[in-house]
Amino acid sequence: MPGHRRPPVPSPQPLSLRERGHEPRIAGIDEAGRGPLAGPVVVAAVVFAPGRTPVNGLDDSKVLSEKQREALYPRILERALAWKIVFVEADEIDQRNILQATLHGMREALLGVAHVADCARIDGNKVPKDLPCPAEAWVGGDARDRSIMAASILAKVARDARMLELHAKYPQYGFDRHKGYPSPLHLAALREHGPCPQHRRSFAPVRAVIEASCL
Repeated sequence: MPGHRRPPVPSPQPLSLRERGHEPRIAGIDEAGRGPLAGPVVVAAVVFAPGRTPVNGLDDSKVLSEKQREALYPRILERALAWKIVFVEADEIDQRNILQATLHGMREALLGVAHVADCARIDGNKVPKDLPCPAEAWVGGDARDRSIMAASILAKVARDARMLELHAKYPQYGFDRHKGYPSPLHLAALREHGPCPQHRRSFAPVRAVIEASCL
């Protein structure tokens, strides 16, 4: 018909990896140490080959014993396609704030495994910006996704090891016992000795001790 235009044909939407017959390689990302008053926040990323996860016994690191986590740690390193552990130190946490420091660590961890990852699943409810691949936040992901479970174990074991190193340097705070969390023992030591260079000065209990010492 003269003057009649055919409606535009919609462009085909890209097929998902599964629709193209390709099982995606997923980078699981999790952190340890957002709540402590001292030491780094540690973020890990782990990518397993698609299919059955080659490590038995994975779970959320918080429900595993220290012995179980330490036994799983080398098996994850050995059997993952790729892994990355990132330490965001206390001074950077103070500069960025704990949320932004954690998101920065997640981005850096994902960059470390991006060469083998098709997408990422991040434990929590926020996704960092400027990631090298598609990503989604999974609330409670460390109890739902095995790659996130593995990342949570790497982050927890690596952070605990760092806190033992800090205990050797600053034994008066008892970092070997509370790992920097605000336990009564830690708070009492903080009031008695004041903060060390590894304390997060932007956190209220540490800031309160500093302000009290200036009175």
